Amino acid sequence: MIRKIAILTSGGDAPGMNACLRACIRAGLYQGKEMYVVYDGLRGLVEGDIRQVNKDFTQDIINRGGTIIRSARIPEFKEEAVSKKAADNLRDFEIDALIGIGGDGTFRGLQALSRHGVTCIGIPGTIDNDVGSTDETIGFATALNTICECVDKLKDTSGSHQRCSLIEVMGRHCGDLAMFAALAEGAEGVICVEHPLKKEVLFRKG
Repeated sequence: MIRKIAILTSGGDAPGMNACLRACIRAGLYQGKEMYVVYDGLRGLVEGDIRQVNKDFTQDIINRGGTIIRSARIPEFKEEAVSKKAADNLRDFEIDALIGIGGDGTFRGLQALSRHGVTCIGIPGTIDNDVGSTDETIGFATALNTICECVDKLKDTSGSHQRCSLIEVMGRHCGDLAMFAALAEGAEGVICVEHPLKKEVLFRKG
């Protein structure tokens, strides 16, 4: 029976992580579970920075950006000894299950922990929208809207000076932000992993 649940956010922060954290904590408390948070993501898990929280912890966090329990990357987590130490820390706190909010790196970390017998649940949270089995990850819509707001302003200046603009957006190995923003803003062309386009072709198209 699951009595104690810990939650962490790892990798790049994404808008909506705090809202998701709040929902998880409150849902767990409603079901009578003891809820814990891990500060600084997978690194904090290795260092044992695990703290119990109550409903008061969730006050006034729903609209805050980033993640209030912070995040940190730890490349060495792929080493067996490091992930085992994290799993042992969870057992020392008698944690029965772990919720990880993050992107593909977070999910790989959860996979490593599951091999050590930790019950894990992953919630996709990344602006890149590069986690499978979900239409839209936490943070993607906000990032897309932010891009569109910025492009609207750039279009005003470009039009005033009769210039074209080449705009680079985030997304790592996933072109969703670029493609959706290009569609929303009526771009003349888009270059991304899924849609490579040589500059000669793009300029001829323009």
